Amino acid sequence: MVKTRLKRYGGKQRTTYRIIAIDVKSRREGKAIREVGFYDPRKDQTQLDVFAIISLPEVGAQTTETVRDISGRAKVFEQVRINPH
Repeated sequence: MVKTRLKRYGGKQRTTYRIIAIDVKSRREGKAIREVGFYDPRKDQTQLDVFAIISLPEVGAQTTETVRDISGRAKVFEQVRINPH
């Protein structure tokens, strides 16, 4: 099974995250299947590949709650007028 979740980058006290599609059995820093975005919580910056985020659940990938919240704040699902659940 594939999930869309966060992958941690950066040093201590300077974390940033990449939003990735990854196999459920892989560890957090494991090899990603596909990278679909970037999130910096310190600057509250988000960069998303909207098409990829929308298309992954259609092929069976699940989204973690955190990634769903980040996508919701960026209004990804309102842009394409579909329901995220």
